[in-house]
Amino acid sequence: MFEDSLIESGGRLKTARGRTTFFSFILEAIIVGILILIPLMFTEALPKAMTMTFLAAPPPPPPPPPPPAAVVHVRQVETDIVNNQLRTPTKIPQKVQIIKEDEAPPPTAGFGIPGGVPGGVPSGVMNSIISSTPVAVPKIAVQRVRVSSGVTAGLLIRKVEPTYPQMAKIARVQGAVVLAALIGKDGTIQNLHVVSTASPLLNQAALDAVKQWKYKPYILNGEPVEVDTNVTVNFTLSGG
Repeated sequence: MFEDSLIESGGRLKTARGRTTFFSFILEAIIVGILILIPLMFTEALPKAMTMTFLAAPPPPPPPPPPPAAVVHVRQVETDIVNNQLRTPTKIPQKVQIIKEDEAPPPTAGFGIPGGVPGGVPSGVMNSIISSTPVAVPKIAVQRVRVSSGVTAGLLIRKVEPTYPQMAKIARVQGAVVLAALIGKDGTIQNLHVVSTASPLLNQAALDAVKQWKYKPYILNGEPVEVDTNVTVNFTLSGG
């Protein structure tokens, strides 16, 4: 009976020990997990220096060293001028150039006049010559002037009366024909055209008559000139 009790108690002890070991293992795993999760959940409790080391980016790499400066070779040019003074050349040049200067003008005794007084005043003799010489005022040549019909009427020396056109008589047309005339230097009519008319039936008769008129030359500044003027020819029916 004692052996049976030992055998039975041994089986029960083994079963209780296994359960205890399993529960203790689970409890330890839960505690370890809690210890790991607490720092991750409450980051404010960690030191700031440690968190900054995790979050800060690594510093950039240092810049590369600058390239070596290029060596500039300066060629010294020899010159014969040192301190604004001409020095003795150290060697004889292969080619020597001869500088030719322009010849000076011959000296004059006075102001550009042979035999003049040295140091003469430029405005002396020349001004006296200019002031003593009379200056002729050029005349302005006038070729043509405009003169009123009243003035040219006093210069008329030959007047031809117009022939009354037959058609104008039948149509009982009368009135004045105004002509623009150019009187030449010799007093003859050189250009003639109608300015205004009472009827076209009267134009040709007025032109034919005025073309034969003769005037005295119009004198201006002692010279005959051409004259622009107007000529009026009146046509009146008798018994009208």
